[in-house]
Amino acid sequence: MKQPKSISRRKVLGSLASLASISIVPSRVLGLNGQTPPSEELTRGILGCGGISMSHLNMPGRILALCDVDSQRLEQRTKQAIQMGNKDAQTYDDFREVIARNDIDIIHTCTPPHWHAHMAIAAAKAGKHVWGEKPMSRTIGEGQAMVKAIQEADVRFRLNTWFRFKDNFYGSGVTARQVKKAVDGGLIGDGPYKVTLSGVTGFNWKFNWSGKTDLPVQQVPDHFNYDTWLGPAPYRPYHAHRTHGTFRGYWDYDGGGLGDMGQHYLDPVQYILGKDKELPVSVEVDADPQDADAVGSFRRITYTYADGTSIVLDGENKDKDAAFIEGSEGKIFKGFKSDVAGFDGKIKLLPEPEAQVTDFHQAIREKKKFALNEENGFHSCTLINLGKIAHRLNQNLKFDPKAIKFVDNPLADSLINQRDREKWKLPV
Repeated sequence: MKQPKSISRRKVLGSLASLASISIVPSRVLGLNGQTPPSEELTRGILGCGGISMSHLNMPGRILALCDVDSQRLEQRTKQAIQMGNKDAQTYDDFREVIARNDIDIIHTCTPPHWHAHMAIAAAKAGKHVWGEKPMSRTIGEGQAMVKAIQEADVRFRLNTWFRFKDNFYGSGVTARQVKKAVDGGLIGDGPYKVTLSGVTGFNWKFNWSGKTDLPVQQVPDHFNYDTWLGPAPYRPYHAHRTHGTFRGYWDYDGGGLGDMGQHYLDPVQYILGKDKELPVSVEVDADPQDADAVGSFRRITYTYADGTSIVLDGENKDKDAAFIEGSEGKIFKGFKSDVAGFDGKIKLLPEPEAQVTDFHQAIREKKKFALNEENGFHSCTLINLGKIAHRLNQNLKFDPKAIKFVDNPLADSLINQRDREKWKLPV
């Protein structure tokens, strides 16, 4: 694989051990020594060349590096990047070499979730800003480690889901901002509120992301470094269904439809409810017992906060008349319809929610928090991971948001952090 002539492979790999204790801010980010300041250009490196990486190619900033452990995917995506004008893009099979380059400002983590924290933390410690894919982290503990590393390095972080600040909130037919405006303005009364996410309200859960049991062992393709793809995850014999487009069906790497769609769906709800700094105190699940390896479906998951507010994930679309959100004095349904008298006229008179920074490059240049950053992203991703743990164990759980641990449940606590393989222990 190619790399800059000024950096030898031995020098690069030899310096990686220092990443855990040293934060390096590239001179070009600061605009020093005649380097191009970020007001003119920010350069990027993309880690992971699967399907989601295609959307990252179109984001602002010149791409200097792409990395993947599947040489076929890497070759295909690099050709596309060059065709799009990134003529200097170079290829790598070791993400650490990309992070070690001092001419890259932003690292995109387009890998399966079991790699998100490891790559983001290494990037932050090297002074890189991070554009992460959802869900933010595979586990609650990894999310905590990401927040710590990003804030200690004073770099910017954003997640690649945007429904809290633009576009209609999936099939609800309305933006999250409009619903928040109605809630903040008291149009549906006070809490506790109830939010329902289902096909009825515009949010179908993707249960096609289910794993398979009793997979036969297959030979690893020559173009694919399966051991590095596994990385921190437990070793399991190779089967194609565990990787690439179907990895979400296995607990080691993600959490099925909840892992795939959870941050898209739950993050805007946290924003609407004004609970970006809160977590629920209980999680209840209705599902069949789960396989230890393969993720299955759920019928219902219910999160409840200390004030009684609840978020219901209705996986079987059971509640046919469900409102998207309801309060003490009214409801808002799919399509922004409401049972509140004069709703359409009243909402026009309400003040808009506080403005958010929705340009990642602006956030970097001005050292401001992006709209969806490591802090609120951690909270919405923790909702996902709480649901995953309840679903995986098929248990109703009590949770202590201050201690970030479960109440009298050592088995659930054991899943807050998942043990990494020795070679890839989280660098914290």
